Amino acid sequence: MITIKEKAKCSGCYSCINICPKKCIEMREDEEGFEYPVVNKNVCINCNLCEKHCPIENKERNIEEPIAYAAINKNEEIRRESSSGGMFTLLAEAILDKGGVVYGAAFNDEYIVEHIKVTQKEDLKLLRGSKYVQSKIGTIYEDVRDSLQNGKWVYFTGTPCQVDGLLTYLGKEDSHLICQDIVCHGVPSPKIWKWYLKQIKLNNARISFRDKSTGWESYSFTINQKKKFTQYASDNLYMRAFVKNLSLRPSCYECQSKGIKRKSDITLGDFWGINKVCPEMQDGKGTSLIFVSSEKGIRLLNEIKDKIELRKVTIADAVKYNPAIIVSSSQPTERTEFMKKIGKGKFNKITYRYVKDPFLLRMKIMIYRAIHRK
Repeated sequence: MITIKEKAKCSGCYSCINICPKKCIEMREDEEGFEYPVVNKNVCINCNLCEKHCPIENKERNIEEPIAYAAINKNEEIRRESSSGGMFTLLAEAILDKGGVVYGAAFNDEYIVEHIKVTQKEDLKLLRGSKYVQSKIGTIYEDVRDSLQNGKWVYFTGTPCQVDGLLTYLGKEDSHLICQDIVCHGVPSPKIWKWYLKQIKLNNARISFRDKSTGWESYSFTINQKKKFTQYASDNLYMRAFVKNLSLRPSCYECQSKGIKRKSDITLGDFWGINKVCPEMQDGKGTSLIFVSSEKGIRLLNEIKDKIELRKVTIADAVKYNPAIIVSSSQPTERTEFMKKIGKGKFNKITYRYVKDPFLLRMKIMIYRAIHRK
């Protein structure tokens, strides 16, 4: 029977929920807004499958060193709508072309992030773009299993801990399954996201955490609706709390799923430092960093090679400017105090106290933007 004694030892991956034969485990939200498994002891049969299929309790990595690439989607429209180089869409389309299905994170009607299944190319737009909130997995792992048992190709994209959760749940390799994780900074609390949204009236809105209309490196947080709202991400208080590590899940501060060698077939992220590693791949519109860790991943990448610009790079160069690949986010001393303030006042007013920059730094940022607008 799974029991959470240390919250830092649970990533909220939902593997235990999906594997339980009696369905006697439910995810309950704590005071910070993160979900943890709770067992109904009156129904539990002590099969211990929940413990056996916990990726943190049963940690394993690939033994193969991945191959690293810088990549750009030649389709400028898709690239513009993507967080970095637009690689996810091409990889996912290749699976759909095989009659397969794609699973990834999307906003629901209440603007909560959850994992869904996509079977049509036009719906991939729901999964495109970064979503800086921990997504609800629900029973998606069971749906993935059913798709594989029906002979379908499956492309699953998620955080490294979600990929670990799926693979530990399945318990065996499947030649039709492609798992793609991301270079993850950490996952913010859904409760904090809801708190932030309370101050905004949403009506058929499209939310972008990484709007590149102001540039790939100086991206904006944007809500597109009748009255458009947009801010540089460095000005948006929700994004600043995220970047300053105030709103992350406890397990993100000692992540068990980071590292060069991962269980995923493919890892995608922004190629920060591309101007130093491959300056010919830097045009300010976004460049993807790709780690390919399996033969399946290599074959899938080869299927789309005519649609992309691709450069092989060293692992050392990839990690040098992207430390989040291997290093967990550091926990700020004021995190506990900030978390206790959730919902106890207006989000912007409370959060600003914890994320405001020194005056001189604010002045430097203003001057820099004024110069680069000219």
